[in-house]
Amino acid sequence: MTAATPSEGNSTFELRNWRPWRLDSALLGSSVQAQRGRLRLRTLSNLRWLAIGGQSGALFVVRFGLDYHLPIVPCLVAIALSVGLNVFLAIRFPATLRLSNRDATLSLGFDILQLGALLYLTGGIENPFALMFLAPVVIAAATLNLGNTLMLAVLAFLSISTIAIVHFPLPWATGEQLTLPPLYQGGIWASLVIGIGFTSIYAWRIAIEAARMQAGLAASQLALAREHRLGSLGALATAAAHQLGTPLGTIAVVARELERALPPSSPEAEDARLLRAEAERCRGILTRLARPEESVLGAADRLPLGALLEEIAGEYRGGGIEIFIHLPRGGETGQEPKIWRIPELQHGLGNLIANAADFARTRVAIRAAWGATDLSLAIEDDGPGFDPETPSSAPATISPARTAWVWASSSPRP
Repeated sequence: MTAATPSEGNSTFELRNWRPWRLDSALLGSSVQAQRGRLRLRTLSNLRWLAIGGQSGALFVVRFGLDYHLPIVPCLVAIALSVGLNVFLAIRFPATLRLSNRDATLSLGFDILQLGALLYLTGGIENPFALMFLAPVVIAAATLNLGNTLMLAVLAFLSISTIAIVHFPLPWATGEQLTLPPLYQGGIWASLVIGIGFTSIYAWRIAIEAARMQAGLAASQLALAREHRLGSLGALATAAAHQLGTPLGTIAVVARELERALPPSSPEAEDARLLRAEAERCRGILTRLARPEESVLGAADRLPLGALLEEIAGEYRGGGIEIFIHLPRGGETGQEPKIWRIPELQHGLGNLIANAADFARTRVAIRAAWGATDLSLAIEDDGPGFDPETPSSAPATISPARTAWVWASSSPRP
């Protein structure tokens, strides 16, 4: 293995000259899982130093504090292997090295085997520190993809099963020996296996949800940045149209005067007519630039209110929750308004509808009302509402049913 070097165009380091590992891809997992944040070498090294300190302290307390006999030399050799690995990695690689899934899996696999060797020498699963098998697998579940996590879980399962059958006696007082019933040992084995499985699945699911939220936030930020750039372009175009409108108007007036003053059949009159036509054409172009929402966004980005609400609410239908959209009749409040499909509005309404769907029993109602200059939405659900123990400082107008109000001006978008 040679020193790590940065690849071209990428600041992430890799350990070179290691054979490819197919499970480093998104095996049994999504692309979000495969691309999740990688562990730094410093993180695993610090955790290993912490484990080394705990193992050494427990070993010396049992041997010299309690005076229990145990194979001290083999135990120190197992701890020294961890020390040697940390020292080697600290000398050979930078502390900020980001480990790939493969490299992190190998490092955590070593920790599982080293812990298994220590427990083999000190009583197997009868040793209360057998619970530490959970740590490497949970770390893998929170940071690696599902394929590599399953490999480490299987390795931990094999290690636990092996030391449950074959192990040195549990260190105990001289002349005494603690022998646990086989049924009790089987219960310890089952609790370790179930604990590893449950905590790993829980940590993995939490990490997946966090990764998805982060990806959604990044997508929202990109969409908002695009809208900001588009708004800046519109402001620049409006300023250009305002600045160039007066000179073009002057050119059109002069061209019209020249056209009247010159004989109709003269070549100069034809040039004057062409100059006036081109000036009008430039004014039309500047007028369209001053309203980028009409020319850049397109008609498909402006929908009737009902269609927009159906599009946003469609994502949250299902799972026993019905979402109803109530719009006033056309004759009551006028024609149904058309709304711009801007990301800020879509994400904001989506969050309110999702919140209502999460707490609703069976139904969510979205009621709209509009006038000549304003638009309001009420998002209601049939959930339990606020807890009765809500502090008395909460507004007295809050009803037991949960309702979210949204108000916005219906004037044209600037």
